[in-house]
Amino acid sequence: MLLEQGAAYVGLDVQTDTYYETAYGKLKHRQGTIENVLIHYNRTISGEAKQTEVLLYIQNPGEATLDQVCGNQKVLAQVKKLRKIFFLDNVKFHIDHLEKEGHFIEIEAIDLDGSIGLDTLNQQCRYYKELLQIDEEDLVHHAYVDF
Repeated sequence: MLLEQGAAYVGLDVQTDTYYETAYGKLKHRQGTIENVLIHYNRTISGEAKQTEVLLYIQNPGEATLDQVCGNQKVLAQVKKLRKIFFLDNVKFHIDHLEKEGHFIEIEAIDLDGSIGLDTLNQQCRYYKELLQIDEEDLVHHAYVDF
């Protein structure tokens, strides 16, 4: 369905997300075959959507950076998944498989510089939710780490 809409398939990423203790938000080190990032973020649930404020985003962090940011932090959990990644303009789609929890899809409308606006981002997410026939009762309101 996404390819029919003109989405670009980035590939299949084998990911391990390690979550660290932090006083505010979530601190996560993602190690994948495509995406390797260190990210500190805070997520707010607003109705059916979640707004994420990214506080720190470092692609391909080196050992020194990981040690400096995460070295003294307690590991809270690890989440392993297979993730197919697609892009359609500023919208990123994740089709995830977690071994014990099953399959999930995430629609992530991205506004890197603030030029798109929250209303348009919400509208994009609603449009693709309907297009992909995702019902309200199928929505998951917590992160994989919280399963």
